[in-house]
Amino acid sequence: MFRSKLKTIFLAVTVTLMAISLIAYPQQALDASIRGLKMWWEIVFPSLLPFFIVSELLIGFGVVKFIGVLLEPLMRPLFKVPGVGGFVLAMGWASGNPAGAKFSARLRQEGQLTQIEAERLASFTNSSNPLFIFGAVAVGFFNNPKLGILLALAHYLGNIAVGLIMRFYGKETPDESNRGNRFSFRTALSALHQTRMKDNRPIGKLLGDAVQSSFQTLLMVGGFIILFSVINKLLYHLHITAALAKIVEVILSALSFPDMLSIPFISGLFEITLGSQLTSEVEEATLLQQAILTSFILAFGGFSVQAQVGSILAQTDIRFKPFFIARILQGIFAGLFTVIFWNPVYVKFSSHEQPSQALPVFGDGKLTQDIYHRLVEIGPLITILSLCIYVLFLFIQIKNQNMKKS
Repeated sequence: MFRSKLKTIFLAVTVTLMAISLIAYPQQALDASIRGLKMWWEIVFPSLLPFFIVSELLIGFGVVKFIGVLLEPLMRPLFKVPGVGGFVLAMGWASGNPAGAKFSARLRQEGQLTQIEAERLASFTNSSNPLFIFGAVAVGFFNNPKLGILLALAHYLGNIAVGLIMRFYGKETPDESNRGNRFSFRTALSALHQTRMKDNRPIGKLLGDAVQSSFQTLLMVGGFIILFSVINKLLYHLHITAALAKIVEVILSALSFPDMLSIPFISGLFEITLGSQLTSEVEEATLLQQAILTSFILAFGGFSVQAQVGSILAQTDIRFKPFFIARILQGIFAGLFTVIFWNPVYVKFSSHEQPSQALPVFGDGKLTQDIYHRLVEIGPLITILSLCIYVLFLFIQIKNQNMKKS
């Protein structure tokens, strides 16, 4: 009872201080809001919307169930999750945060995952997408396309390492242990057909639900991005970031890292974009030290992403605690992998003696840089048009509902 009252007082005081800070620093809050909004409507919304809509359709038509049956012999022994986890992992890597949590929650609602399986799956399928790692971080912040290869390798290997550890999380249920691990294409086709027949919604209804669900999720994501952008700015002006940085400086000094990285690290704990950008601007640190810290920030995800994930998971019985612990683990793994692959990957690719064909086309940064800048240019237009279509769709839906009632 005392603990509950203490929590209530803490939350009330925190929100009150935030409200006072907004009044005290209106211009700084506005600038931070605009920055968060710009990030959302230029990059996040247009890049995630197609993945969310198509994924909802794949689930509804039974394609995900089909993939799940085929991948069961791979995903079950490695990660102790059903084969559908392979689909979630691929979509999480391709589309980025918070796709892994959304699809894990969606499959949990469909009954394709148990609670423990969903918690395992959500813990290692959330990641930054390649476009952000190569286009924004490596090229945009560090002006070093080759660094993107190292960051991406450490990031996704960190995901896999967390997945292998989380397979030991929770107790195996009889339902899990009795599931077959044999590859069967005929069984997969049967599961696809049965899933489609079970979901008897017309194609138009299925498409409408997919669009509506995707828009609601992305609007929520946008709200969290703006909110944490403002919080990060207010903490800086209230000198709370500097106070926290003093504590971090002790840890960084023990690791022989310069103290100047403390502010970027604290900022990165709240929002990965700002943290990565500030880290790239610290001239006192070596590139390896910057890469290690950036890898940790990308893997941890920031409280902004974690709040988005928490909001999505709250719609189900999936607990947030395993996800949070997994983010810390992935941050540690990503930093370690950055050190391990620094010489064999980054130094090798940076060597002038290597043949030109040894560097992948994707890794030279030109493709991702072009896509990223093009997305920045046309992203706002895509967002505005999509929102207009969504409003029109809602108007028609409400109109039809009123006609049915009358």
